[in-house]
Amino acid sequence: MKPTTPTPPTAADETGWPATAIPGRPGAHLQHPQPVDAEAPVSPGAEVQPEKEDASFVGPLTEGDQVLCDLRTEISRYVVLPSDEALTAVTLWVAASHLQTAWQHAPRLAVLGPARRCGKSRLLDVITEVVHNPLITVNASAAAIFRSITDVPPTLLVDEVDTIFGSVKVAEKNEEMRGLLNAGHQRNRPTLRVSGPNHEVVQFPTFAMAALAGIGNLPDTVMDRSVVLRMRRRGGDESVEEFRVPRDVAKLHDLRNRLKAWLLPRHAEAMDLVPPMPVRDRAADTWQPLIAVADLAGGQWPALARTACARMVAAETEAEEEHPGGARILADIRRVFAAQREVDSLTTEELLHHLCQDPEGPWAEWGGRRAEAS
Repeated sequence: MKPTTPTPPTAADETGWPATAIPGRPGAHLQHPQPVDAEAPVSPGAEVQPEKEDASFVGPLTEGDQVLCDLRTEISRYVVLPSDEALTAVTLWVAASHLQTAWQHAPRLAVLGPARRCGKSRLLDVITEVVHNPLITVNASAAAIFRSITDVPPTLLVDEVDTIFGSVKVAEKNEEMRGLLNAGHQRNRPTLRVSGPNHEVVQFPTFAMAALAGIGNLPDTVMDRSVVLRMRRRGGDESVEEFRVPRDVAKLHDLRNRLKAWLLPRHAEAMDLVPPMPVRDRAADTWQPLIAVADLAGGQWPALARTACARMVAAETEAEEEHPGGARILADIRRVFAAQREVDSLTTEELLHHLCQDPEGPWAEWGGRRAEAS
């Protein structure tokens, strides 16, 4: 099988959404010089070439290479993803769910669309059958979810997530859910609760990978921890097969079992991996499990994974810079007032102080830029 070369992403599709991406910034590539230049940032429209393989070598695919290729093919049978890079990312995210206890970070998969009928729920239906221990959490409370997470975490699957975070008022009522999703991105960030007749403090683990599907965007702090898929409606020349549980689930379960058989014996190897990353900071944390799985598979996957990572990160970063946070500033101001118990007014100085104290917000950095500019 020949390595597939991802097609160049577009900055936006006909819906006006940016190319599939996650927040972050491209960085120096430490091992693969072709996908990412060590000195220059990657432009979303730039052609990133996968690492060339020795054309003289012809041999069978490795076990990991083969199962990932088969998984990629099965996903594409039922859903049109917005780009080849997005399909690569979903494939690796599913595989990474089977080694969650090996990772330091649990990437979220944000499956978002501008409207209905973009394939969001169908993608969730398909990956439910191939991820590790799926836990479907439609309209579940945060308390129910963190009580369902154990030391061997499930894979959380949340559809219609816009009903949880779709508006500022609704999001405020679900701050506990947002906190759970934020804390669960990193290992050893438990939730503390008083429980039992003796009112003892109990630690509940939060670490678990999660796929979140819905219309519109998620809170910025969740988006910042996600591989974001910007879904779109199929074009007139695009077609997929209907997904039917009695007919199709058995084949997907076979793929799930093949993933487990390949990955579980490599748990110790996965824990020791520190793969060279084409991005930095939180984007690197989020993508590292996917890149590690690609390196375990070998073949075409290390180059495909790093190409997808670099392009997706660069595209979302550019989209953020073009739309730097009009809705977010209003939401964060509202949170400040809510935290002050709905005071009637705050001085500008007080408001700026509270905004800059938010470790998840960009406002402290903006203040630094303003000071430098002046």
